Amino acid sequence: MTHAPPTDGRRARGDVTRKRVAREAAMIATVSGLDSITVGTLSERTGVSKSGILTVFGSREAIQVAAVAEARRIYQEVVIAPVWDEPAGAVRLRALLESWVAYLQAGVFPGGCFIAATSVEYGHRSGPVADAVRRLKQEWIDLLESELTIAGSAAPGDDAFRIDAYLNAGNVQDQLTCAGGTSDWAGTERAARLALAVIPD
Repeated sequence: MTHAPPTDGRRARGDVTRKRVAREAAMIATVSGLDSITVGTLSERTGVSKSGILTVFGSREAIQVAAVAEARRIYQEVVIAPVWDEPAGAVRLRALLESWVAYLQAGVFPGGCFIAATSVEYGHRSGPVADAVRRLKQEWIDLLESELTIAGSAAPGDDAFRIDAYLNAGNVQDQLTCAGGTSDWAGTERAARLALAVIPD
């Protein structure tokens, strides 16, 4: 009989720390930006020591990249996965838009859409963090374009651009007008309505 090797406790603890810190960093990024992330702030907000954070990540830049990766995981889990069993094309696109609205209204990130917030912040930069932000944004655009192609759009690239632009504008409007953490979501709902009109019948 063979026995599985014992779990490395240090590795398991490191994985827990990595996820907790990356998640908190992603939350901070939507309110104050990826550049505002510091080891000290993360230590205060997670209860993990500064040395513990640096042992796991090694650098502030690595934390920022991990924040983008955690945001991507959350986005996949909350927005995309719940509708992935829908038929590809127009049906899935409509479901995606509904899922996106629900994601914002649920306050998954305290500062609205992570993709929208970080795309502006890192749009003109280079380096690993900027590359991670660009990949995340491009994945979303590629998904929209792919589903629009299946739906029969005559110009899927243009239509993906329109949908993304509407959603970004709605997110920005609601973030600007919210007070005390509340919003009537008028911008988000208008954005979804306009975006739905782009999808071929």
